[in-house]
Amino acid sequence: MARVKGALATRKRRKKILKLAKGYWGAKSKHFKMAKEAVMKSGNYAYIGRRQKKRDFRRLWITRISAACRLNGITYSVFINGLKKANINLNRKMLSEIAIADENAFKEIVNKVKSVL
Repeated sequence: MARVKGALATRKRRKKILKLAKGYWGAKSKHFKMAKEAVMKSGNYAYIGRRQKKRDFRRLWITRISAACRLNGITYSVFINGLKKANINLNRKMLSEIAIADENAFKEIVNKVKSVL
């Protein structure tokens, strides 16, 4: 019986990595070994970036809410505490959208929070 060397699987594996490395500068897109290292590194950066994106957006929403709160004469921390006491279940993303798009609605929310406190 003939020995199977696995050339097809090896070629397929290498082509997959080189396809992912397409567009990389220099030998990183041509040589398998360098392409493999670059793809692994870029995968790690992408993984980290997906988590950082969530942090960055939360920081942005908090900054927007804080600015809107200060315009209405209340601090961010007091506002969030008041929301919980008033049993208003709006997340920070929605609060920041309301603060940008509809200032009167945000002002009403702030007034409800102030009345609870």
